[in-house]
Amino acid sequence: MASLAAVSAQAATSSDDYKALVCVYLHGGNDSFNTVLGTSESDWRAYTSVRNQSPAPIALSNVLPLQSVDTGSPALALHPMLAPVLPLYNAQRRLAIAANVGTLIGPLSKAAYTAGTAARPRKLFSHNDQQSTWQSLAPEGATQGWGGRMMDALMAGQDRSLFTAITVSGNALWLSGRDVRAYQVASGGPVRMGAAQGMDALSQALHDVVASSHSRHVMAMDLADVNQRSLQAERQLSAAIPGNGLAPFGPDDTVLRLRQGSGMVINPLAKALQTAGRIIASHQTLGLRRQIFFVSLGGFDTHSGQSAQHAWLMAQLGHGLAYFDNLMQSLGLGDKVTTFTASDFGRSFTSNGDGTDHGWGAHHFIMGGAVQGGRLFGTWPRLSVKNTRNNEFDGSDDQLLNGVLLPSLSVEQYGAALGAWLGVSSSSLSDVFPNLGRFDRSPFGSGGSGLWRA
Repeated sequence: MASLAAVSAQAATSSDDYKALVCVYLHGGNDSFNTVLGTSESDWRAYTSVRNQSPAPIALSNVLPLQSVDTGSPALALHPMLAPVLPLYNAQRRLAIAANVGTLIGPLSKAAYTAGTAARPRKLFSHNDQQSTWQSLAPEGATQGWGGRMMDALMAGQDRSLFTAITVSGNALWLSGRDVRAYQVASGGPVRMGAAQGMDALSQALHDVVASSHSRHVMAMDLADVNQRSLQAERQLSAAIPGNGLAPFGPDDTVLRLRQGSGMVINPLAKALQTAGRIIASHQTLGLRRQIFFVSLGGFDTHSGQSAQHAWLMAQLGHGLAYFDNLMQSLGLGDKVTTFTASDFGRSFTSNGDGTDHGWGAHHFIMGGAVQGGRLFGTWPRLSVKNTRNNEFDGSDDQLLNGVLLPSLSVEQYGAALGAWLGVSSSSLSDVFPNLGRFDRSPFGSGGSGLWRA
């Protein structure tokens, strides 16, 4: 099995018809004002004026300037702790930015929002509801995500594998479709049901108990069937995936570590992405042509202690993304895997004294060898200073109360561009994203063509 897994890890070739989409979800609502920073004179004046409490503004001398391939692109920079991904944007052109993405039902102006004359998403600024809306286009209670629905369309008429949609971060609505269901693994790999390694007799006895029903009750028989499928799936996946000690995953966890204070700690995002990478490396053994993955990093609800907390989160994000990009290139799958970020919402431009509060629109990363990197897609928002009487931002049509960004690019436009690359047809995308027809279908170029390399 070890030999088979090692061969599988190196088996990908340029002719392999395989693609995978990896969602890196930032739980809690990432402060994108501190992730991608506008550094024009007007943007920086607004930033330093509004963020004049704790958390203190990042110094202009410390930010990491972005070098866009497009002339006339706004002056932008990354948070200092995102240094590992800077070359992916500036030199390798494998990283792009989608500006001001958010949940929308249709195009929405500030005037229409203020007057209440246009539809807006339900339950804005609520963590649970906006997590659900980002992943499924509906508030909490939805049962199907747009990732799963895209896979339903791609898998129509074909055998569906248990390993089509995989989460390395617990339950993930984004992965669930009508027919496609998420298969959950732990950060270290498949979850084994049974006793510890080496206790084979005890494990077999436990398997015999949980995989058989001693009752004819429909729920008891269904549970036994679920357990039987789980046991079979774990055996199949464990036999297929390369060990984490094999190159390029190992030989140890040094590549997963980053400095925190005086010591080195394992980055949980890098560890989860390593496991996703091991499963991706086994796609030929598993007979898969399309997969979607969900991994997440928590801690982004930075109402307090934001300066230190957000910097640490950016360190984990930058390190994790750079590690995963290098891993995919080492496997020969650099242009076969696209990674993108998502989050509950952005955050307020204003500070609450020690952090920031819930927002709406936010900037996101799209990474991979298929991406036309070094570009900003969508419209960069105009930033303004606040009216000190009421925290309104009268000088910008892109900012609401507390400087919250009014999205200009919808989750549906964002998702449709990713789905087009994955191979979902235009008609199926219209089914997956029911409001797509209300928006400009070409913020990333026709069919997302501007986002993807030929």
